[in-house]
Amino acid sequence: MQEQYNPQQIEQAAQTFWDENKVFKAVADTTKEKYYCLSMFPYPSGRLHMGHVRNYTIGDVISRYQRMLGKNVLQPMGWDAFGMPAENAAIKNKTAPAKWTTENIAYMKGQLKQLGFGYDWDREIATCTPEYYKWEQWFFTQLVEKGLAYKKTSAVNWDPVDQTVLANEQVIDGCGWRSGAPVVRKEIPQWFIKITDYAEELLNDLDQLDGWPDKVKAMQRNWIGRSEGLEFSFAVEGKEERLSVYTTRPDTLMGVTYVAVAATHPLALEAAETNSALSEFIDESKNTSTTEADLATVEKKGMDTGFKAIHPITGESVPVFAANFVLMEYGSGAVMSVPAHDQRDFEFAQQYNLPIKQVVAPAGDQEIDLTKEAFTEKGLLCNSGEFDGLDFKAAFDAICAWMTDKGIGEKKVNYRLRDWGVSRQRYWGTPIPTINLEDGTVVTTPVDQLPVILPTDVVMDGVNSPIKNNPDFSATTYNGVAAERETDTFDTFMESSWYFARYCCPEADDAMLTEEANYWLPVDQYIGGVEHAILHLLYARFFHKLLRDAGLVTSDEPFKRLLTQGMVNKDGSKMSKSKGNTVDPQEMIEQYGADTVRLFMMFTAPPEQSLEWNDKGVDGASRFLRRLWSLSYQHLNAGDKVALDVDALSGEQKALRRKTHETIAKVSDDIERRQTFNTAIAAVMELCNEISKFEDRSEQGLAVEREALEAAILLLSPIVPHVAHELWGKFGHEGNVVNATWPTVDEAALVKDELTIVVQVLGKKRAEILVSAKADNKEIEALALANPNVQKFIEGKTVRKVIVVPGRLVNIVAN
Repeated sequence: MQEQYNPQQIEQAAQTFWDENKVFKAVADTTKEKYYCLSMFPYPSGRLHMGHVRNYTIGDVISRYQRMLGKNVLQPMGWDAFGMPAENAAIKNKTAPAKWTTENIAYMKGQLKQLGFGYDWDREIATCTPEYYKWEQWFFTQLVEKGLAYKKTSAVNWDPVDQTVLANEQVIDGCGWRSGAPVVRKEIPQWFIKITDYAEELLNDLDQLDGWPDKVKAMQRNWIGRSEGLEFSFAVEGKEERLSVYTTRPDTLMGVTYVAVAATHPLALEAAETNSALSEFIDESKNTSTTEADLATVEKKGMDTGFKAIHPITGESVPVFAANFVLMEYGSGAVMSVPAHDQRDFEFAQQYNLPIKQVVAPAGDQEIDLTKEAFTEKGLLCNSGEFDGLDFKAAFDAICAWMTDKGIGEKKVNYRLRDWGVSRQRYWGTPIPTINLEDGTVVTTPVDQLPVILPTDVVMDGVNSPIKNNPDFSATTYNGVAAERETDTFDTFMESSWYFARYCCPEADDAMLTEEANYWLPVDQYIGGVEHAILHLLYARFFHKLLRDAGLVTSDEPFKRLLTQGMVNKDGSKMSKSKGNTVDPQEMIEQYGADTVRLFMMFTAPPEQSLEWNDKGVDGASRFLRRLWSLSYQHLNAGDKVALDVDALSGEQKALRRKTHETIAKVSDDIERRQTFNTAIAAVMELCNEISKFEDRSEQGLAVEREALEAAILLLSPIVPHVAHELWGKFGHEGNVVNATWPTVDEAALVKDELTIVVQVLGKKRAEILVSAKADNKEIEALALANPNVQKFIEGKTVRKVIVVPGRLVNIVAN
C-alpha cells in the first residue's frame, strides 16, 4: 500500500472496475427485496452545478447503503431533455436544439461518472428521443379516447417572451417561471388533461405518504384546495337564465349587496354590446393574469352591467358588476359579494359606493368597525331574518337546506385545482399527436403512425417555432383526405411525469411499460428540490394514477419516501452565474478528487437545509480522507492480521471496541431513519479520533484497531466509495466493498464494565465517580458519599435522602 493518498489514481481505478464489471446493473429478481432509489433527472444545460452534485450524492449514498443491506437496488439516470432553454441556447449559438442537447448530455454524463455515482447506465433515457416520447403520445391518445383529455378555447397565461402558454402553476408572482416576463391573458385553443377528476384521490392519498415532508404535503393540499360550500343561483331581471355562484360562506348570504361576474361572462358581454365604456373595460381586463395568486393582488376594478340579480331569500334587487378579479375559468364565472364579511368585497364596495350590510356578529365582546375593514371571522348571524342567532355550522346547514328545498341550490364540494393545460407553442418538445381536419374536427393520430417525430434538422428563427409554418411537418392525410398535424408540443412536465416508470423497462419497444415496472415501483426513495412540490410532484402523482387506471402499473402512488434537499449557497445567497458566485464542480474534482467533494457535501449540513459553500470546509474534508488513509497505512504496516478474541480484551481494548459498535449503531440510524448524513460522518470522525489515540500494538490491540478501521471504511463507503474501494482491497478482502455487508452491532460490545456517574448535592453537580456496571444502589451511594469533593459540601450537615438514578446520577439532599 502506497503511503500517500492519491485521489485521482484511486478514483480512476475504482470507476474502471465498476464499469468493466457492470457493478451497478440492476436485474429484476423476485427472490430479493428490491429498493428503487431515484434522484430527479437533470436538464442537460451543459455542465453540472453544485446543486446537482448535492442532489445526486444524497441519492448515491442511500443507494449504496441499501445495497449493503442486501437489497436489489435500482438507481437509474437520464435526461429531462426537452424545453425552452435548449431553444434559447440554440438561437444564441446559431445551432439546433437537438445538437446542443446531445453534446451537453455527453459532457454531463462524463461528469456524473467522474463523481462515482452508481447508476445503471444501461437504463439511461433522454426524453427527446422518439423511443421515449412515442409512448407518451400513445398514452395521450388513450386519454383522449377515455374523455380524460380534451381541447377547448380557453383564456390562458401567455408568456410574451417565451411565446407560449403557461399553466397556472408556472406563473410566479405574475411572471413566467423561466423568462420572468409579466404574463398576459389570451384566448386560444388548448389541450387539457382532467386532473380535476382525480382531485379527491390526490388529496386523500397524501395521508398515505408517511415518508413525505409535511410541508410538501401541505403545499399540495393547499393547491388542490378542497372546500365545502353552497352552489345556488340568482334570478336575473329580464332573463330566463339564472346566475349560478358558489360560496363557502352561506352564513353571509343575507349580506349580499352586489354580484360580481367575469369580464367575459355572457351577461357582461351582452351588456357591452350597448355600452362602449364597458366594452373597453372588458378589453382591458384581458391583460389580467389568470392565476389566483395574481388576482388576489391586482387592483380591483369593475363596472356596472346594468343587470339586476334577485336575492333568492329576500327578493331584493342587487347590481351585477363586471369585475377584473373574477374569471370565467373559475367555477361559474360569478361570485356573490358580501362587503361586510369579505375584505376584497369590502374594498370594491368602498371604491364604487356600494352598501355594506353586517349579517355576522362576533360571538364574544369583540368590537368591529365596518367603516375600516370587513369582519371576516365566523360568529352569530344577525340581520338575517329567520336565521338570526345561528352559529356558522347551524347557519350553513339551515341555509343549504332552504336552498335545496326551493330547488335552487345544494351543498357541493369544490376544488381550487384546475385541469392541466398541456399545449405549448414552442418547438423543442413532444409533438401533440392529433390531426386537425378541414371540417374543424380534431382526431388523434392513428397508433400505427406513432411516433409523430419532431424534425431535428431545423434553423431557429427567434422564438418562433420552426414547425409552425413547415408543411413538411404539418401536412398529412387522414382517411385519404388532406389534413394538418397539430403543431403545438406538450408541456415538458408531461415527460417528467412518468420517466420514473420507464426506467423500469427502457428497452421495451412494443409497450409503454412491462411487468418489470411492477417489480420496481413504487420508487422507495425520491430526492429533489422542494421547488418541485407542486409542479412536478403533483403532476407525477396524477400521471401515475392514470397509468394505474390504464392497467399499466398496480401501485397507487409513485414515490414512497421523499427527501427535499436544500440549496447550495455561497456568501449567503444561492449560487448562480448572474451573481458570479458559482463554484465549478469540475475544478473541485480535479483539485481534490470526487470523494472529497462528496464528503464535504454530505458533512456540511443536514440534507434538507441549505448548504453554505466554504473552501476551508473542502480542505477539511480532504484532510480527513488523508488521515483515514494514513491510519490504514500505519495499521497495515504494524503487524499481521490476528483473529479477534473478545474474551481476552483489556479495558482499553474494550473501550475502543465499544466505540466502534456505538458508531455502527449511530451511523446506521442516521442514514436509515434520520437521513442526517452529516451526523453520521461526524460519528465516524470521532471513531477515527479514538483510533489515532489508541497506541496498543499488541496482537489483540491490533485486532481491535482493525475492526474499528474496517468498520469506518464500511460506514463511509456509501459516501466516499473510491477510497473505500481501494482500502477494502488493501485490508485483504477479495470482494468489492460495494457488495460488502453493512456492519452490524455486537450488543455485547456495548456493555460497559464501569460507568461514570454524576453526583449532585442539592441538585448541583459536585463530582463524578467511576463505579462497576454491576454495582447496586447501596454500593453507588457509599462511593458517592465517600467522594472527597462531595464530603466538602455535606460537611456539618445532615444527609436527609440519597436518590440514585441507576447508570446516571446520584442526588444527595442534606441540610
